[in-house]
Amino acid sequence: MSRRAVVIGAGLAGMLAAAVLSTAGADEVVVLDRDDLPEGPEHRKGLPQGRHAHLLMAGGMAAMEDLLPGAGLRKRLLAAGAHEVSLSSGMLARTPEGWLRRWRREGPAMLTCSRALLDWEVRAAVLEHCRVEVRKAAVVGLTGSPARVRGVRVAAPGEDTELEADFVVDASGRGTRVVTWLAGLGLTGIEERTVDSGLVNATRVYRMPEGAERFPLTVVQPDPYGSGPGRSGMMLPIEGGRWMVSLGGTRGGEPPADPEGFLRYTLALPDPLVGRLISGAEPLTDIHLSRSTSNVRRYLERSARWPEGFVVLGDALGTFNPVYGQGMSVAAFGARVLDREVSRSGLASPGLARRVLRGAARSVDAAWSMAVGQDLFYPEVRGGRPGVADRVATAYSRRMTRAATGSPAAASALWDVTSMRTPPTRMFRPAAVLAALTGPALPPLTAPPMTPGERRILRDIDRTGL
Repeated sequence: MSRRAVVIGAGLAGMLAAAVLSTAGADEVVVLDRDDLPEGPEHRKGLPQGRHAHLLMAGGMAAMEDLLPGAGLRKRLLAAGAHEVSLSSGMLARTPEGWLRRWRREGPAMLTCSRALLDWEVRAAVLEHCRVEVRKAAVVGLTGSPARVRGVRVAAPGEDTELEADFVVDASGRGTRVVTWLAGLGLTGIEERTVDSGLVNATRVYRMPEGAERFPLTVVQPDPYGSGPGRSGMMLPIEGGRWMVSLGGTRGGEPPADPEGFLRYTLALPDPLVGRLISGAEPLTDIHLSRSTSNVRRYLERSARWPEGFVVLGDALGTFNPVYGQGMSVAAFGARVLDREVSRSGLASPGLARRVLRGAARSVDAAWSMAVGQDLFYPEVRGGRPGVADRVATAYSRRMTRAATGSPAAASALWDVTSMRTPPTRMFRPAAVLAALTGPALPPLTAPPMTPGERRILRDIDRTGL
């Protein structure tokens, strides 16, 4: 008998899940998405954060390559213009504890490109290497019972239609209606939590100034621990000889959408470096704003009952403030859990859906703790205030970051966790704890750690007179 799997959502999580299912015993894998998908690396309507900065960490890249063996995804992205940036030496980063040094030792890397390019290359790789079909359709519900999902209901003119499936994955993203869909099957009482710092993102793309092709990724991180709103700015290189500049401000400190205000905002950050870089650069786009930035956790794995044949992955399970760069990697980790569990027991194994959900939730929880642990400290945050455990964890994290400004051992631990190659427990290994307790061995930097060549580039393109 033919076995069909349906994936809701053709984004990153959905296409990676489809790749897994295509090799897991499904005779037919159908991906449903309500959008018209672009025939190239173009922005699409259903991805509100798509125009803003995205960082693909080393851990997430490794997971994607595991899921698409033979596709050469990293090489594809680099060939298409993505940039590989070393966390330890390839960027200028100002944290709330000061500027991080750039160490000669090579650390984990991240890839920078537009989200449109990343989605396009992943989708193209899946469609080239896997038996997967993508259809335009809006899913409006699930079919089946509290014991087993049997398919999905799809919106159609006049009357909804049903598409039967032996296995369904909800990867429909931040806007999922999974809680409503489960209620339609008789499964209620799903616990949800939202922590909203009020972050607004503002992004503009510039032509990379001539001679600045090798200038490092530059980031001024927000400070959750001050008395005012968090404000941040990032310049990252993307494909096509362009710089993407993304600003972020929490409630009361939101960045503006007009060009003059955008530049003023960058120059008023704790360090004006991002503003100096773009002051003479040619803008290529308007300024795009987004407010879809809250942390949302759906604790589906805690449900007393869960239907066989139904899994939730990616942003549909948990979303995070995008400033922390975790979402894409967490989506890949969830798909890797699906791959592991299906490989162990098969697609028809009893309890498979529950095991996948619980495994995926572990990666979500680690990212949630890191994101919410900081967001709770912003003024006027909605969804809670920091408790004793949050304050203890934050005190240690700040101490580690402060040590990383002048300690290779502390910096190594920080980058390993940031890159998502290792879990946050890496910060509690003996060498890391000793580095945090000892503190920085070198004095704090008073200026960004640029090379003489980078300083010359900055002087040549800076129009601010600073």
